Amino acid sequence: MAKPLTPEEIDRIARRRAGAKLGWYVHATVYLLVNAALFAASNLGLGHRQWSLVPALGWGLGLVLHGLAVFVLGAGSSLRENLVEKERERLQRQQRES
Repeated sequence: MAKPLTPEEIDRIARRRAGAKLGWYVHATVYLLVNAALFAASNLGLGHRQWSLVPALGWGLGLVLHGLAVFVLGAGSSLRENLVEKERERLQRQQRES
């Protein structure tokens, strides 16, 4: 069982997690604005094809990976916490066996 966190530790962790989430929200907003402008430009005769789809897909992949890192794999996520707990148990078992 992990030791209880101090109020200062809780505040530090909460600020770090909130900052990571805010970073993703800013990333998503910039993605939407820039790609909306690129889409508009591609439809105003600045190109003969939907070239704006290429940067939207590439950047979209980066945005998805950023979201996974923040919301799924980031500190405090249930998946990460479960993996940490399993590793902790494995290490404790190894230590007892040694």
